[in-house]
Amino acid sequence: MKIIYFILIVFVVACNTKPLENNTNQIPLEGTWKLLSGTLIEKGDTVVTDYTKSVSFIKIINKTHFSFLKHDLNKGKDSTAAFDAGGGTYILVDSTYTENLDFCNARDWEGNAFKFTVSIHNDTLIQKGIEKIEKSGIDRLNIEKYLRVK
Repeated sequence: MKIIYFILIVFVVACNTKPLENNTNQIPLEGTWKLLSGTLIEKGDTVVTDYTKSVSFIKIINKTHFSFLKHDLNKGKDSTAAFDAGGGTYILVDSTYTENLDFCNARDWEGNAFKFTVSIHNDTLIQKGIEKIEKSGIDRLNIEKYLRVK
């Protein structure tokens, strides 16, 4: 009889134990994102860049790291030639996404942390925050709109 009670208690406890779950409130950032547009606001000037015309920019985010790649669409054969790359670790707390840029071809950017507010609507990611690098004189608001790559 004791064995039946023991089995019953184990069964009840097992049924009442919640499985470990990921935080369902966490924003689903992991994946590959294509930058559609970027808006930079600095010292009262606004520059909007359409990343669907002459350049391509992607951001790849896994559980702990991010990376980005940008290049011109003319294969470097004219004045639009460009290539940028970087990456590092990130922290996401609620909607606050902080990138710690460990690697970047623009070396003055390395070692800096950039805090953004992020939101996702369907397959669109909006990232908004201040980019500040004192030694380079950069202090601007950056707003980026991405589309999830499937």
